[in-house]
Amino acid sequence: MSDLILVIDEGTTSTRAMLFEPAGRCLATRAIELTQHYPEPGRVEHDAAEIWTRTLAVTRAVIDAAGAAERIAAIGITNQRETVVFWDKTTGEPLAPAIVWQDRRTAMRCRDLKAAGHEAMVQAKTGLLLDPYFSGSKIGWAMANWPQLAEAGDRLAIGTVESWLIWKLTAKDDRAGLHITDATNASRTALMAIGSGDWDDGLIDLFGAPRAALPEIVDCAGRFGATTLFGAPIPICGMAGDQQAATIGQSCLKPGETKATFGTGAFILTQAGAIPPVSRHRLLATIAWQLGGKRAYALEGSVFVAGSLIKWLRDSIGLFGTAAETEALARSVADNGGVYLVPALSGLGAPWWQPEARAAISGLSFTNTRAHIVRAALEAMAHQAHDLKTAFAADGVDWATLRIDGGMVANDWMAQDMADMLGIAVERPQFAETTALGAAMLAGIGCGLFSGLDQASAMRGTVETFAPQLADDVREARLAGWARAVAGVVAAASAG
Repeated sequence: MSDLILVIDEGTTSTRAMLFEPAGRCLATRAIELTQHYPEPGRVEHDAAEIWTRTLAVTRAVIDAAGAAERIAAIGITNQRETVVFWDKTTGEPLAPAIVWQDRRTAMRCRDLKAAGHEAMVQAKTGLLLDPYFSGSKIGWAMANWPQLAEAGDRLAIGTVESWLIWKLTAKDDRAGLHITDATNASRTALMAIGSGDWDDGLIDLFGAPRAALPEIVDCAGRFGATTLFGAPIPICGMAGDQQAATIGQSCLKPGETKATFGTGAFILTQAGAIPPVSRHRLLATIAWQLGGKRAYALEGSVFVAGSLIKWLRDSIGLFGTAAETEALARSVADNGGVYLVPALSGLGAPWWQPEARAAISGLSFTNTRAHIVRAALEAMAHQAHDLKTAFAADGVDWATLRIDGGMVANDWMAQDMADMLGIAVERPQFAETTALGAAMLAGIGCGLFSGLDQASAMRGTVETFAPQLADDVREARLAGWARAVAGVVAAASAG
C-alpha cells in the first residue's frame, strides 16, 4: 500500500530526505552537508548542481529504506527561502552560482531604492522591506553582472530552490521539467503582490527581473506532476518554504498562534488569518500557505544568524568541538559575566534591518572564560527573540506562548532561557524537525491522505513545556545590557 510520505528538506547547510508515516512517525532520514561558498565579504553562494546531486543521493537512500518507490504515496518539498537559482531550460544545467538568502551584495542597491522612496510601495505590495535578503534584488544584480544570463534569452529559467528541484525531478531526456513555485516561496521574492497572489509588473521592472524566466505560482498542496527517476512514478504533492512549513508543522493554524525556528537563522511567524497584516514596526507580512487558491497570511520576524553562530564559533574560532558541548559550557558559569554577543555576521535582520552591521562581543575582561562567550552566544537567541516579541506586541500581536523547533532547541538550557527572557511558556515538540513535518502534512493533503490542515496537524505529536523561572530584576538587567550592546552595533553600522 502506498501510504508513506517522502520529504525533501533542502536547507542552507545540508540537504536531507525523510520518510513519514501518516501518523507522524519518522521512519528514515538521510542527510548530506552542502558546501558554502564565500567568494567575497558579504557574498554567499551555493552550487546548484551540488544541491541537486546531493538531494538526489539522499532521496534515493530513503526510497531504498522504504523498500521501493511504489510504497511512497507522495513527495513534499521544503527549502531555504530567497535563495535564487539560474538554469538553462534546454540543458537543465545551472548557468551561474545560486545566490543564497544570507548574501548581502545588493545592500547598496537596496539603500538607493529606499532613498529614492520605493520602500513604501514595495511594502504595500509585498509585505516585505527593501533588503538584500529577498530574491528580487539578487535577480536584478545577476542579470546586470552575469552576461551569460542575458545571453541565454528564452532558455533562461529562474527560481527559488524548490522550483529548481521540481524542474530536475520532473525533467526527462525528451521533455523539460515543470517550472513552478509555490505561493509561500513566491511571496519571499519581493516580486509577488501578496494580495493578488501573482507576479507584479511594477516590482519586476523595479528590480530588473525577466518575467518570462519566472515560474508559475501554484498552491502549496496538490498534484504537481510526478518524478520517474526512482522507478515507479511518485507524485509531488506538497511545497512550502521552510519557515511556512515549520508553522504548519507546529500546527499554528489559528490567528495569534506563533512558532520560532532556530536553524541557520531564526524565524518567528504568527498566523494572521485571511487578511494580509500590516506592520508599523518593521516586521514582514508573508503568505503562510495557499490551498485551493485561498491564502492565509502570517506576520514574520527574521533573524539572520542563529545556529550559524554556533557553527562559526566551533569551526572558525575553535571554542568547542561539538555543538552539544555548548549546553554544559553555559551551565558551567552562573551568568554571562557581563559579556554580550551581537551575532550580526550577516547583518542584522528584524526589527533593525541593518544589512551592513557587523558582529560584536562586548564586556570582556580578564575574568571571562570561553564559557562566558559561549553562554553569551546562546543568550543572544533569547535576546533577539525578545526584540521581536516587543515589535510583534507593538503591532498588536503579542505572544501568549511560543512554539519552538529547529536544530538548536535540543539544547534544554537554551529552551529554558527563552522562556525566562520572554516571560512566557515555551513549547517544544517531541519531534523537533517540524519543517519536514509541515511539508509532509502538505503532501498528505495534496495526495488525499488528509482532508485538510486540521486533520494533518495530528502528525505534530506530544510537546514539552518550559515555564519562566527567572526573577524580573535579573531579566531586566540582562535585557538592558543587551540593548546597550545592540545599540552600539546599530550605531556603528549607521555611521559607516
